Amino acid sequence: MMLPRNYLELLSPARDAEIGREAVLHGADAVYIGGPSFGARSKADNSVSDIAALTAFAHRYGSRIFVTVNTILHDNELEIARRYIHELYDAGVDALIVQDMGILELDIPPISLHASTQCDIRTVEKAKFLGEVGFSQLVLARELTLQQIAAMRAEVNPNVALEYFVHGALCVAFSGNCYISEAHTGRSANRGSCSQECRLPYKLEDAQGRVVAFDKHLLSMKDNDQSANLAALIDAGIRSFKIEGRYKDVGYVKNITAHYRTLIDGVLEARPELAAASHGHCTYTFTPDPDKTFNRSNTDYFATGRKMDIGAFDAPAHVGLPLGEVTRVAADWFEIATSGDTGVANGDGLTWMHKREVKGVQVNVAKRVGDAWRITPNVAVRDLPGLAIGTQVNRNRDHAWEQALTKKSSERRIDVDLRFSETAGGFSLSIADTTGASATATAEYAHDPAQNAERAEASLRENIGKLGNTIFAARNVDVEWSQPWFVPASTVNALRREAIEKLEAARAANLPKWTRATAATPPAIYPESSLSYLANVYNQAARDFYARHGVTLIADAYEAHTEPGEVPVMVTKHCLRFSFNLCPKQAKGVQGVQGQVRAEPMTLISGGDRLTLKFDCKPCEMHVMGKMRPHILRSPPPSLVPAAAGASPLKFYAKRPRDTAAA
Repeated sequence: MMLPRNYLELLSPARDAEIGREAVLHGADAVYIGGPSFGARSKADNSVSDIAALTAFAHRYGSRIFVTVNTILHDNELEIARRYIHELYDAGVDALIVQDMGILELDIPPISLHASTQCDIRTVEKAKFLGEVGFSQLVLARELTLQQIAAMRAEVNPNVALEYFVHGALCVAFSGNCYISEAHTGRSANRGSCSQECRLPYKLEDAQGRVVAFDKHLLSMKDNDQSANLAALIDAGIRSFKIEGRYKDVGYVKNITAHYRTLIDGVLEARPELAAASHGHCTYTFTPDPDKTFNRSNTDYFATGRKMDIGAFDAPAHVGLPLGEVTRVAADWFEIATSGDTGVANGDGLTWMHKREVKGVQVNVAKRVGDAWRITPNVAVRDLPGLAIGTQVNRNRDHAWEQALTKKSSERRIDVDLRFSETAGGFSLSIADTTGASATATAEYAHDPAQNAERAEASLRENIGKLGNTIFAARNVDVEWSQPWFVPASTVNALRREAIEKLEAARAANLPKWTRATAATPPAIYPESSLSYLANVYNQAARDFYARHGVTLIADAYEAHTEPGEVPVMVTKHCLRFSFNLCPKQAKGVQGVQGQVRAEPMTLISGGDRLTLKFDCKPCEMHVMGKMRPHILRSPPPSLVPAAAGASPLKFYAKRPRDTAAA
């Protein structure tokens, strides 16, 4: 089964199983999480037993659990990965998010497969291909516009769901096409160990050596926020809305999940032809606000076209929201004038800019003094560079608001209708949820008339509707009897417990089986006959896959260290020429400028590293050129260690039987 075409799925991240539970409780239709290995976030791993428990919890609400198995694999990891996938399948996991095509060659169970963003899905041809080889969901490139998404939706198998990142941190490079971390540190982004070279400060020089920008975070993007584009994304064909953040804390996951749950519910209310991908409704003890959790300011990136202001060049940190202006500074305190009734609280975090850097301090004591707030910080005022009268101050930590998120902050309930009836020998209680699942419990009890008929029915209805310790909420309570009878509370409680227990069992039995999509026969042909290192082919199984689909020339992945020269170590839609008004397309039609601006190379400088920037103007891409550092190049990866004499690389993994290709 695939995601029905009219379903909308809110997909939230989880660093661990406990955060995953909170994501579900705050409205996630699905949660993605890393297991003990092979996830593209190496420090966000979880045991299979924890994932199994999370899966059982999520399934009670009809939510799904996806596990990331989205690194590229060594030959000597393939068999380990195969056994691991069987464990995840046995744990009840609904889908795997994968990058390595070698996985499709393994003898794995019929678990649903989703193509990771690391697959770099930004062309119609590639999306069509992946939709024909066994993937039921495609995580599209973040760089796509609404028009490009719509073009994909028109061509890709309509049963294949399209997924898109709607919130969170942005990788500047096309996902899967960033090798700068591997080149400089030996830590591969495709292996889950990115060193985040993109967040470093750089100097930018033009072709003549003139400084264009100094000490700026030129490869650091603002954070993604598609809040305003949800309806347009739905119209373009997106059905799964993904929140980034498997390294983020529970407060972020609660807040951002609740924010998008609220927005999507608004869409569902206005468009009854659409439906939520899971069950229940949420109530929150806080008002969701994306600006109050960590962000680098926000952008909708390329969804609605290229923009100038997508970069977080000044600082890759959470600056926060404007708070006020410093009006007085003393030895132990300073004062801030805030607008309106905006207050400051003990524990708040304050920031300001000083010499192109974000400075910050925590509030120890905040006290109202006239029209201002007097702040006693947790360090000496003399140790706060740049803090002076006139300094504009932001708040990047609202202590009271964050504290509210450390407590229970959401309740998720599934509406049910209950019907109490009399039977020949006693009473029955039937219960049905909004999905059509139902159950009935019966009890033998004598029919004794109630002494107070009016009070008896009101009391009975109230008792039946007490579902506080369950995941259900009473929408309707009907009582069908020939006359009011005396029914002890103990009998009603027993009926309710039994009916709820049976309903949960019925709901579990009705859960859809998310199995692997059927691959096309004969095998689909890959759009290209040759692959460079950008295809990330790192094992023999992946080679077999591409060969089976018509590829004749296959280069090694960059991590194999067979690209010793200067090559693009980062391919990105972000263009620094455009950001600084040096793009030939910007000059087109400008009198006196047209034809004078050319896309000459530029240079990024950080420490001793000099990275040449080359510009491919036809697709509007920037290539960051670099070499692998000598000490990295001299260290062969484990997959290049020779196998035993006479051993065939084909024996390193258990191939899937050819007659079950479409399982």
